[in-house]
Amino acid sequence: MKYRPIDSQLFATNRERLRRQLPPKSLVILQANDILPTNADGTMRFRQNSDLFFLSGVDQEETVLVLFPDAPDEKHREMLFVRETNDQIKVWEGAKLTKEQATGVSGIAEVHWLEEFPKLFRMLMIQAEHVYLNSNEHPRAEVLMDSREVRFIRECQKAFPLHRYERLAPLVSGLRQIKQAIELDLIKEACEITKKGFLRLLKFVKPGVGEWEIEAELAHEFLKHRSNHFAYDPIIASGANACVLHYLDNDQVCEDGDVLLLDVAAEYANYNSDLTRTIPVNGKFTPRQREVYDALLRVFRQAAAWLQPGTIIKHYQEEVGKLVEAELIDLKLLKEEEVKDQDPDKPLYKKYFMHGTAHHLGLDVHDVGDVWRPMEAGMVFTCEPGIYIPDEGFGVRLENDILISDSGNVDLMESIPIEPDEIEALMAEG
Repeated sequence: MKYRPIDSQLFATNRERLRRQLPPKSLVILQANDILPTNADGTMRFRQNSDLFFLSGVDQEETVLVLFPDAPDEKHREMLFVRETNDQIKVWEGAKLTKEQATGVSGIAEVHWLEEFPKLFRMLMIQAEHVYLNSNEHPRAEVLMDSREVRFIRECQKAFPLHRYERLAPLVSGLRQIKQAIELDLIKEACEITKKGFLRLLKFVKPGVGEWEIEAELAHEFLKHRSNHFAYDPIIASGANACVLHYLDNDQVCEDGDVLLLDVAAEYANYNSDLTRTIPVNGKFTPRQREVYDALLRVFRQAAAWLQPGTIIKHYQEEVGKLVEAELIDLKLLKEEEVKDQDPDKPLYKKYFMHGTAHHLGLDVHDVGDVWRPMEAGMVFTCEPGIYIPDEGFGVRLENDILISDSGNVDLMESIPIEPDEIEALMAEG
């Protein structure tokens, strides 16, 4: 991996936090993600199961984590099963983790080769009363194919139909929402790498530059600073492209007079950042672009301030909607009398602002989290309001990552330019 070693105490602490929530004689089993195919003999880049990484730090395929805190044999209370290297694997893929290396990464003393799992698994199942298996329960997930976890659940329940099976996802999701100090350091590193990429772009963007060239500049800067890749597919949307929320083509030329919406960020050690900025291609906002930008910046400032302990996302979104609504009236995009008569279930502002303002951030960009759980210290959320005006050929979105704290929230991207005057001044230096 490109990233620096992570203190294994993080993963040991996470396992202990999970253990405290388990009933007696509970057996927990997590599987690594698959390496997914493309075409012919091609494969996609491996991305570890976030829950397994959260509890072990192992970033390797064909890995199994087993936790059995009440096992009669102390050696069976936490075990890691990893793929054994052979000469062919060394030549074609490079050596895999040794047992000693796996212990160093995870803090787990008992490491076995994967081929030993079936025998030990059967013995542990006979001793267990509660069996916790994992699955993807993210509310926005569209699961169209069987994962390694899904296949294991099916095999396990077929072989042991009389066991009491439990859902692991709610427990781990609850833990992942509160970030530990080491996790926050990794998110901050991702934010710092993202900042470097954005500052590079301010000196690069000008009329005639291709969106794809901007993507290449970011990729260079991110990789240079040990990011494995973009945190998500970058959105580099000039002109009217900014009104397409998940625009990914990045194949147009940036024209003089356009604004450029950049929803681009780096990951670091599997932890993510999430940034959006909107800048003028020629280095100077038009009066109308500046008017809309200033309106949205006011919304952003207030929306960020509302991310505090006790806030509930659904209620928060409703209040942010009212802020946007008032600004849209001032921008002459909505009429006050129409707003008074609107259907409260179909607010008119959603024509210009149709997405949510905040989501959890962590090992996944749209990280796991309960939208009805009040915000707590240690959670990290994005703040990302937007105003999109297709009829005028541009859109504006601003986004930073906010750490919830009992003593006032912390903007993890506070040092990344957002004020329009500062952006124009930095672009002029390019």
